[in-house]
Amino acid sequence: MSLSERIRGYRPTMRAAIWGVAAVLVIGIVWGGWALWKTRYETQGAIALTQARALAAQSQAPGASSDTRQRAEKALQDVITEYPRLSSVGQAAYLLGSLRFANGQYAAARSSFEVARDKAGSPTLAALAALDVGYCWEAEKNYDAAEKAYRSAISGGGPKNFLYEEAMIDVARAQDLGGKRAAAIETYQRLLKDLPDSRRAEEFRSRMASLQAPAPTKP
Repeated sequence: MSLSERIRGYRPTMRAAIWGVAAVLVIGIVWGGWALWKTRYETQGAIALTQARALAAQSQAPGASSDTRQRAEKALQDVITEYPRLSSVGQAAYLLGSLRFANGQYAAARSSFEVARDKAGSPTLAALAALDVGYCWEAEKNYDAAEKAYRSAISGGGPKNFLYEEAMIDVARAQDLGGKRAAAIETYQRLLKDLPDSRRAEEFRSRMASLQAPAPTKP
């Protein structure tokens, strides 16, 4: 084989090697740029959330003005809107929901808790937010929706779930308020069965007894 033929044979191999190196360099540049952007994004979002948290704390102080509360809500909403991919955006939504609930804005609070539930960075925050969605529904007197939300907070978990007792008590209360007394009694019975050593066992028995008592007749 002549020298020229050998050179021509090497060209495809050399080209493939060059393209391979170029691809690696491009991937490295893109990944490095994304990592840098992500770091800046998280840093800026964390700063905005820290400032919003400070405003939220001020808004909950005794004697806080309505203007302070509005600024806190706006700051938290801005974090959610401007940094939707922030790893802690669920915390911002949860704080916003808490502020709105305290101000009696139940529908708006529920929307915020739903965002917190869906974007929570941990199962604990997701469960707490689901429970708060139920509190909002209950405050709006939609007891069926409240019961469903309380159950979703412990979905897939049993008596060992840290929210099990609280969520089941909430379920029973929603059932009672919604006129489903028999279902509420069954829920308290289940609580006594699942948590026989609970410090609130006597409270469960007392509530169950009150539900089993005949309803007072109207004069």
